[in-house]
Amino acid sequence: MEKNFDTLPESRQQQLMAFDRLLTIMDELREQCPWDRKQTLESLRHLTIEETYELSDAILENDLPEIKKELGDVLLHIVFYAKIASEPKENQIQFDIKDVLHAICDKLVSRHPHIYGDAVADTEEAVKQNWEKLKLKEGNKSVLSGVPASLPALVKAMRIQEKARGAGFDWDEKQQVWEKVEEELQEFKANFDIETGEVIDQKEAEGEFGDLLFSLVNYSRFVDINPETALERTNKKFIKRFQYMEEASKADGKVLGDMTLNEMDAYWNKAKELKI
Repeated sequence: MEKNFDTLPESRQQQLMAFDRLLTIMDELREQCPWDRKQTLESLRHLTIEETYELSDAILENDLPEIKKELGDVLLHIVFYAKIASEPKENQIQFDIKDVLHAICDKLVSRHPHIYGDAVADTEEAVKQNWEKLKLKEGNKSVLSGVPASLPALVKAMRIQEKARGAGFDWDEKQQVWEKVEEELQEFKANFDIETGEVIDQKEAEGEFGDLLFSLVNYSRFVDINPETALERTNKKFIKRFQYMEEASKADGKVLGDMTLNEMDAYWNKAKELKI
């Protein structure tokens, strides 16, 4: 339904005017700035990935000012891609930001028949199951075909399992999943000589280790833990504690590389006591 700009609430008018300002600046930069003129869909790709990770970092740190900044950077990239795609090129289907916005709006409406239609979905799980069924009707050959091939393995495992659950393929109880974790752990251990730590079959061990990780990711869903977030928080905690160990030992006139493991452990435990 078309809306008249003047009849919109003032807050919405301000939002639309801010978006118009960004579109206008993008037009000007694409026309006047040598760097912006040179960019292509391909040249922006790695920068977009970087911006997405920076947004992720800001979210993990719960840094709202930084989140606002990084959201702006991501939004700029979306507008940039749409601007490039709107410029006439031979054998290229053109679209602009308007088409992008209408496309996502149309998809949201079609994927939420319990809001915009007659379907019933009273729980989050029912919404997810309807979502996957609708995607199959739209032409997806497999429930799993919507998982990007280039996703990092840990995130991909999580998305694969979520989509399989949406199709009804999942465990009933978390205890069953934990039993699977323990089973995979034993199968992984079976590929080593426990006395010496030597690998019996490297390829088989790698496969079993992958199965173990996959089962742990599976269990994380049943206890409402995001494995990617959990691992990244651990990464950040390790970095902070290690850097404390470097700085504290240096302040004591010691060189980290010359210290024994027991000496380093003393600094590490101190970092833990300080809740670093």
